[in-house]
Amino acid sequence: MLKLLIQAGDEAVAAEWKAPPSTTWVLASLSLSMLLSSLGTSIANVALPTLAKAFAASFQEVQWIVLAYLLAITTLIVSVGRLGDLAGRRRLLLFGLFLFTLASVLCGVAPTLGLLIAARTAQGLGAAIMMALTMAFVGDAVPKNKTGSAMGLLGTMSAMGTALGPALGGTLIAGFGWRAIFLVNVPLGILAFLLAYRALPIDRRASQTDRAGFDTVGTLLLGASLAAYALAVTLGRGRFTGLNLALLLAAVLAGGLFVLVEARVASPLIRLAAFRNTELSASLAMNGLVSTVMMATLVVGPFYLSRALGLGEAAVGIVLALGPIISALSGVPAGRGVDRWGAAAMTTAGLVVMAAGLSALALLPGVFGVAGYLAAIALLTPGYQLFQAANNTAVMRDVAPDQRGVIAGLLSLSRNLGLVSGASAMGAVFVLATGTSDIASAHPGAVASGMRLTFAAATLLIVVALAIAAGSRALTPRPALDAIRDGA
Repeated sequence: MLKLLIQAGDEAVAAEWKAPPSTTWVLASLSLSMLLSSLGTSIANVALPTLAKAFAASFQEVQWIVLAYLLAITTLIVSVGRLGDLAGRRRLLLFGLFLFTLASVLCGVAPTLGLLIAARTAQGLGAAIMMALTMAFVGDAVPKNKTGSAMGLLGTMSAMGTALGPALGGTLIAGFGWRAIFLVNVPLGILAFLLAYRALPIDRRASQTDRAGFDTVGTLLLGASLAAYALAVTLGRGRFTGLNLALLLAAVLAGGLFVLVEARVASPLIRLAAFRNTELSASLAMNGLVSTVMMATLVVGPFYLSRALGLGEAAVGIVLALGPIISALSGVPAGRGVDRWGAAAMTTAGLVVMAAGLSALALLPGVFGVAGYLAAIALLTPGYQLFQAANNTAVMRDVAPDQRGVIAGLLSLSRNLGLVSGASAMGAVFVLATGTSDIASAHPGAVASGMRLTFAAATLLIVVALAIAAGSRALTPRPALDAIRDGA
């Protein structure tokens, strides 16, 4: 029904428009889509204790409310990006907004935990579409000399959604109950749908000879590999068991089969030849490393602030909110800097600032306490936003139109894999450096030592990212992503 409504309105909208839609309204619709998808990630975390009581469930059971959403995004984001390239990005984004909004309604009225988890999975699919296609649309609707600013704006909206989620969720739960954290998405989703329907450019209708088939087998294999990997690094609550090993082996097996299929299929989900382009491969690798590092602040930060510095829960929440707030404020200026000084230079600059911020996190809190922690975060976060705006711009600016969706999906995938890997890997480094698996009762000095060693390791990862950036620049004399543009 939704498809018929969208198709029926395409001609009327096209007839009414005498000129391309306003870039301002396009960015407004894309920004709201990005805000909603990131809000959906963060707003549910604060409700887990309430949901455990409401459904008389254990923490391990209610955590699937969060995991189902993240797994749906991680597993499907590349596939939906490619589907947008084939079926039309506007049409698919409208469907994603519709699905996200409908799933939010189902979450809000779910009578059982199982149905809530199923609805969150559907909501995650809608969010995957929204995340992948918002970046892809920048290439369709924004002039190249403004790409950096647009990417910075999307980064700002993502950070705002992350920062707003816990505070908004807590307020809604206190005033209206847990169902309100899902139902609040409904009016926002309707607004985003209407804005996108009105503002986004009509999909170009490809001729029958131009249309490529959708790689169903590759999609299933990639999804299986990603799902197995994500489960392997999230299940077990810090313990690596036989199940985790089996899931990792399944991920490797499915990944190997995926590569074999992609090398032989006529219309692959991902063109493997594109990875021969050093700029694309380097950008994805750096994106994963940076996301891994940033996850350390979310994993380690709360324990350090509460155990080593002795802050109460409210104070910890206030300190942790600083990062997303600074991120939201620095996104647009970072994008403008990319437009002015170039993506390559700003990628390196962002990584250098991040390395300085991580070094400060390893050293300053031990000397200056909370003030040192805040100062280090105030240095680290703008560096992260600058890197994100520059790296995304470097990849998306010269991508061929029929590959924007899948490449945007790969960028988002590398970020998500970095986040889930970081939660496991950096958490393991912290536990090892602290010397005890019971962090909640660890000695403050041990926690402080673990903090220093964890962020020293994080700094080394950024040094690796800087080496990748330098090597990519040396090996890639042309800024264009040749393998993608030429359709290799």
